Amino acid sequence: MTPAEALGIFRETGALLEGHFILRSGLHSRQYFQCALALQQMPVVEKFGRVLAERVRSLAPETVIAPAMGGLVIGQEVARQLGVRFIFVEKEEGKLALRRGFRIAPDERLLVVEDVITQGGRVQETLAIVRQSQGVPVGVAILVDRSDGRVNLGVPMLSVIALKVETFDPANLPADLAAVPVVKPGSR
Repeated sequence: MTPAEALGIFRETGALLEGHFILRSGLHSRQYFQCALALQQMPVVEKFGRVLAERVRSLAPETVIAPAMGGLVIGQEVARQLGVRFIFVEKEEGKLALRRGFRIAPDERLLVVEDVITQGGRVQETLAIVRQSQGVPVGVAILVDRSDGRVNLGVPMLSVIALKVETFDPANLPADLAAVPVVKPGSR
């Protein structure tokens, strides 16, 4: 699957939104990837999961770990395609945490899977949890890397789509964007 084909799926499913958005990072953008809209169709999940699994197979992960909510669907599918265990981290008192009895063994090889990154904050939190648990992060797989490769996570990072999406500090918005009503889509 080429990046253009993947973008086509996002457009066809209504998952690539245009307007004025506040991202999780607090930055503003003209585009927003609402991956949940694309991932509601299992054939799409399977296609994207296959692409990511093929790209990360050589990293030989034993477990896939994903930050909830965004990484859950695609993370589970990548784990299924690789034939490995799947776990996730979720919010606890405002921070990501390993819960529900999930454990990471010392030296266990983990792949982090996320739907979208701009600055990589949730992925960095997940990597920190893996390291604190004495696991070995072998890489990060992402559906959409909005950073245009500017984020360095210290491990191999592979994506289906890598592109530069303009982001703006809220105190320094271009006039045309400031004139558009702002939406904070998140998980709405």
